[in-house]
Parts: sequence; C-alpha cells; structure tokens
Amino acid sequence: MDDQLSIERGCCKKSAGTCSKLEVYDWLNDVVNKSADDDIVEVRFKNTRKDYYRNVNNLKLAAGDIVAVEASPGHDIGIVTLTGALVKHQMKKHKATLINGEFRKVYRKAKSVDIDKWREAMSLEHTTMIETRKIAADLKLNMKIGDVEYQGDRTKAIFYYIADERVDFRQLIRVLAETFRIRIEMKQIGARQEAGRIGGIGPCGRELCCATWIGNFVSVTTNAARYQEISLNPQKLAGQCGKLKCCLNFEVDSYIDAQKDFPPSNVPLDTEDGRYYFQKADIFNGILYYGANGHKPLAPVAISVERAKEVIRLNKKGKKVEKLADKVVSVSSKTSPGFENVIAEESLTRFDEPKSRHRKKKRFSKQNSSRRPRNKS
Repeated sequence: MDDQLSIERGCCKKSAGTCSKLEVYDWLNDVVNKSADDDIVEVRFKNTRKDYYRNVNNLKLAAGDIVAVEASPGHDIGIVTLTGALVKHQMKKHKATLINGEFRKVYRKAKSVDIDKWREAMSLEHTTMIETRKIAADLKLNMKIGDVEYQGDRTKAIFYYIADERVDFRQLIRVLAETFRIRIEMKQIGARQEAGRIGGIGPCGRELCCATWIGNFVSVTTNAARYQEISLNPQKLAGQCGKLKCCLNFEVDSYIDAQKDFPPSNVPLDTEDGRYYFQKADIFNGILYYGANGHKPLAPVAISVERAKEVIRLNKKGKKVEKLADKVVSVSSKTSPGFENVIAEESLTRFDEPKSRHRKKKRFSKQNSSRRPRNKS
C-alpha cells in the first residue's frame, strides 16, 4: 500500500490549498502563550473524523506526529493536526468525546510495530466494505454502507451507513462479527457527511465546504433561494450529496437585512395607464421592476423602493398615479474600479464560433505566394 495514502488516511499531502479534510491553519503557532492550558491536542483519523485528547505524559507533539490514543476497547492510531491554544477554539465547532466527563488520553508516539499493524488493518477496509454491502443486500436491508474504518489495533471497526428509514441491523452485526472476528460499531451518517468524507470539487471550482471546513451542518431550505432571487431549479440548487447546497445559507442574512424596507411583492401598483405587477428586484441597488398586465409585452419599469412605497400609500387612499416612474432610475452595469470582466475571455462557447474568413484569406495568399516559381534572370 502506498505510504502517502496509508499515512494521510484519505487526504492528500498536508499543505495549504490541498484536500486535507477539515484542516486547520495554526495562526498562533509563532505566539508563545504560557498561561494557556496546552495539554489538549487535536487528532485526526480517517477522512473527516477527528477528536480531542489530553496529553497526560507531556509528550512533545507537533502537527503530523502519529500517536497512539485511548479507545474503547484498546487503542487507536491517529495523526496530530493541531496543538496549543487554538485547540480550545476548535472544540467549539467540533464536539469532543468525553468519558465520565474527562478527555481520553494520548498514550505515546506510535512505534514502528503500531504503524505496521495499523497499515495492515487499513489494507482490509475496502474489501470489508464490499463484503459488507453484499451481506446487507442478502439480508434485504434498506441501507448503504458508505465507508469502513478499522481501529489502529485491529480489534474494532466502524461501519458508516446511510438509511432513509429506521433499520434493524442486529442480524447484520451478528453476521459481521462472525465473518471478520472483530467488534462492530454501526454509525449512521447523513448525505452531507458522506459527501464530506468522500470529498470532491464543487461547481464553484473549489473543494467541497463539507470536506474542508464545515463541521456542523445546518438545515437548508428553499426559502434561502427565494430571498436571494435564485431560480428554483433543483438541478442547480442541489450539491453532490443530492441535498440543497450549504452555500445557499452563506449570504441569505445579508439579503434578508437588505429587504427589510422593501414593500411586499404581492401588492400590485395601480396607475392611470393600468395595473403593474412585481417581476424582479435588484436588492442591493434598491431597484424594483414592475411589468404591465396587458396583451402587449412591454419592458418592465424600474422604480426605486421609496417610489413603490409612495404608490402603494396613494393606492390605499384610492388615488392612482399618472405615471409609475416619476423619474428615470439609472441602472448601471459598470463594474467597480479595480475589477475586470474576464467571463467573456473564459467563455465555454468561445471555440464554437467560426474563425474569421479574413484570416484564412491572408494565410491562403501567403501560401500561394510562397509556391509561385521565381523568374530566372
């Protein structure tokens, strides 16, 4: 088995900008903080699983060290990812596993014997997962085994599964214990957690947020797309996990704050020319677009939020305005200084356009001129 794959446990070589899942940059590395209680370290296991342990033996640990830690039962092998004062800030995002209210212990730095046994256990994970899927299919269980992780001492394995309904896997545990002769732990995960464990590249061109930094998953609803005036297209709104994208929640608070003073969109505006209905909004510029409900398609009228409120106020009094827009609202499409529009340069259809004939004529004339025989004097 390749050393990089076996040691990194489902992640690429550790450096900035790689697929190190849930990697943390220690920006307090060069700061000496003697008052902080630095005996707790963060240890990463396979893919996105990490936990926190107390360094009771005062070992000199650094990021990248392979250590043997306390498990139930036996011991497990993991990689230290963070030490120092920043660990307690990370514990606010990721819950630590406690036993009787205390942290589990770091036993020692892993010896060569421990690492060899660990690698031997890791080499069995893929075949164990394939066999477990066959056993679950034979038992007609409506579940998907997504991943298998062996403990460092090869006495226990964690089986990660996805199920839409409640599954009675007691018979499955008996069969697995008899087949593999190990202790079995079944752990149910969601579709977002599975995507984080597998990893991948999102439509934005960057690594998945669930694999790089998100630890707690907040429910995402279609209301977030409605507030941001995004088309409710399920193919574009869904991520690689099949659920709504987590990034829909990133900017929804800014949109909600910007729309606090907006009039309701379901209220039409009555004018002497006719009735106008809401079509769309430019939220951060404070511009609303209304279109006439007539047989002739007309361009939407752009008005400010204050003008829309004024028209609604007059309509409630039984008055109709002469014109919807009392003045022309400028809708500028210029970008801010310092930014350039590079979308046209990187257009996906730029190679589909036919080349200009003028170029071809020039090339053709050059080739013919080179082929003409020269006059001998």
